[in-house]
Amino acid sequence: MSSVFGKNTKISIFGQSHSAAIGVTIDGLPAGFKIDMDELHAFLSRRAPGNSEYSTPRKEADMPEFLSGIVDNTTCGAPLTAIIRNTNTRPGDYRNLADIPRPGHADYTANIKYKGFQDPTGGGHFSGRLTAPLCVAGGILLQILKARGIFIGAHICKIGSVSDKLYDPCNVSVEDLYCTSEKKLPVIDKEAALAMSDLILAQKAVGNSIGGAIECAIIGLPAGIGSPIFDGVENRIAQCVFGIPAIKGIEFGCGFEVAEMTGSQNNDDFYVDDNGLVKTATNNHGGILGGISSGMPVIFRVAVKPTPSIGIEQNSVCIPTNENTKLTVKGRHDPCILPRAVPCVEAAAAIAVFDMLCESI
Repeated sequence: MSSVFGKNTKISIFGQSHSAAIGVTIDGLPAGFKIDMDELHAFLSRRAPGNSEYSTPRKEADMPEFLSGIVDNTTCGAPLTAIIRNTNTRPGDYRNLADIPRPGHADYTANIKYKGFQDPTGGGHFSGRLTAPLCVAGGILLQILKARGIFIGAHICKIGSVSDKLYDPCNVSVEDLYCTSEKKLPVIDKEAALAMSDLILAQKAVGNSIGGAIECAIIGLPAGIGSPIFDGVENRIAQCVFGIPAIKGIEFGCGFEVAEMTGSQNNDDFYVDDNGLVKTATNNHGGILGGISSGMPVIFRVAVKPTPSIGIEQNSVCIPTNENTKLTVKGRHDPCILPRAVPCVEAAAAIAVFDMLCESI
């Protein structure tokens, strides 16, 4: 099943954008962990729609209802299942999409795969709405990892041509990871945030959208986690991160910049620090060597495409008649996905890291 992730802690996501509810089942959580519900709700609110001028006006509370797996907010060893009710749906906005697919969206490929029986409303189960249950799972695992001294955070590092400061790849602090978490636009540099805001709102005003990139860091992950070849840290994080709709690329450490480097420029010299720990003077490898964590901060960046649902008229096809046609998309959509995608990237990273960490316990 494409909706299941994990070897040790299995995450299953279900529902559609406009179905009665969406949800997640987590099998393999350790018993006896008390979930801080206030912290979880605060995390989910960062992804929830309708909270800023940068997001869709669709308003959903996104408060999970726990059906199993916890007693008095404490995990009990049974599979945890939580649902989120869809309360603000407008399926009429999407009736024509069953026949006329949106450019850039999964409407056409879903129609082919499911032979016309797919749910077209709001993108069905291809919708970014399904990142809400992803964040329920990730929000819980972020708390468990934090209790074990492992911290994960992310920020927008680029929107269009405007770039934010990047994390110091060798010296990322907990404060660095959390300094943007309460901002509507989670950006480190204030001037960059202003320029990004202007860019998003300018595209919104003309019915268009814009993409960008998100940088994520993981600190406190001990050396020795992961495996070579197909089960490396990069592999597992990338698999989970690509479960977020709109992610089109990922790079670790210096990423594609290594294509322009020599070996002496790319290699990170080892040294023993004052505490007797082996570290590297630089972190071009992004905290991963041979698929295994090195003990340095794990740093990766993802490319996020522009929202494909835009108000500008586009060329498409009418599938039943096999004719060319025009399409103007209705409905409520984000002019920029990135502000709400930041916690989704943190959640995906937490899910992948926790699953790998279980193998070393």
